Amino acid sequence: MPGMESQPAILVVDDDREIRALLAEYLDENGFRTVTAADGLAMWRELDDGRVDLVVLDLTLPGEDGLTLCRTLRARSSLPVIMLTARGAPLDRILGLEMGADDYLTKPFEPRELVARIRNVLRRTQALPPNLETQEAKRMVFAGWVLDLVARHLVSPKDTAVMLSGAEFRMLKALLEHPNRVLNRDQLLNFTKGRDADPFDRSVDLQISRLRQKLSEDAKAPMLIKTVRNEGYVLAASVTVES
Repeated sequence: MPGMESQPAILVVDDDREIRALLAEYLDENGFRTVTAADGLAMWRELDDGRVDLVVLDLTLPGEDGLTLCRTLRARSSLPVIMLTARGAPLDRILGLEMGADDYLTKPFEPRELVARIRNVLRRTQALPPNLETQEAKRMVFAGWVLDLVARHLVSPKDTAVMLSGAEFRMLKALLEHPNRVLNRDQLLNFTKGRDADPFDRSVDLQISRLRQKLSEDAKAPMLIKTVRNEGYVLAASVTVES
């Protein structure tokens, strides 16, 4: 079909045949090109076989569960992931975000809400090309670390590549673009997700915690990403942009 390759490709991973069929039909009707998988093995096959722009991943799967698959996927790439969970417990949502999911949705849900979440995540991840707004900017250097704006990963002072999720990349880039300036949660969410913080939204804190781990920060006394009580977070380092 003409234009098929220009449609965003969505991989739906869910062991429920009816849910897979329903979501595939609905997504196809709303401008996406959809492929499906019933488990982790099928997911990896689909990822190897063709272009995928976003993965909709169920938490409960036979064999490797969604959390394990998300963690493995995140170690390999920054492909956006929306986690589906039938459990409403906050811990499950937190675990999903900690494993690298860009967003989550609790079952049961309206398919149109999933479409809205997909469009929002794709808009965030595709808003900036890999080399960002300035064609010359390729790296941001700070405290011995390098954020590679083309490969979208970190390089440690020991020259080791550290993979980042799409959400982690956007969060770190926002902090690096405003060094030594306190950014509150609303500002960080607007920079990274285009919306204000919900009073119960912990996603900023979770992303900051994960970034600190990847930057080998002491959780009790971080030196690079510091917490300013009742205000927000600050990247406490000078930043150099290199072409």
